[in-house]
Amino acid sequence: MTTLLLMFHMMLALALVGIVLLQRSEGGALGIGGGGFMSGRGTANLLTRATAVLAALFMLSSLGLTILAASTTRPRSILEDIQATAQPVEAPGEPAAPSVPVAD
Repeated sequence: MTTLLLMFHMMLALALVGIVLLQRSEGGALGIGGGGFMSGRGTANLLTRATAVLAALFMLSSLGLTILAASTTRPRSILEDIQATAQPVEAPGEPAAPSVPVAD
């Protein structure tokens, strides 16, 4: 489920970037806001609405991914996982007497 939603999210991001790049520049600071193949008031409304719809879907998919990520139960770190599965270690006992006699 997460993979499917993540792929949908990536497609929305690419579509949103494409729609924003198609829109006409209003600033004109660089002198590149000239006419293009999409000009006029009707296409501006279409692009504005498409941007709003894609932005809303992008936010919803972001929220869905956040909820899915929060609902998964995994150990927070490798160390916590190791501590949860580790067996208790017993303290060593007294050393055994040597089998070979020791000279005084």
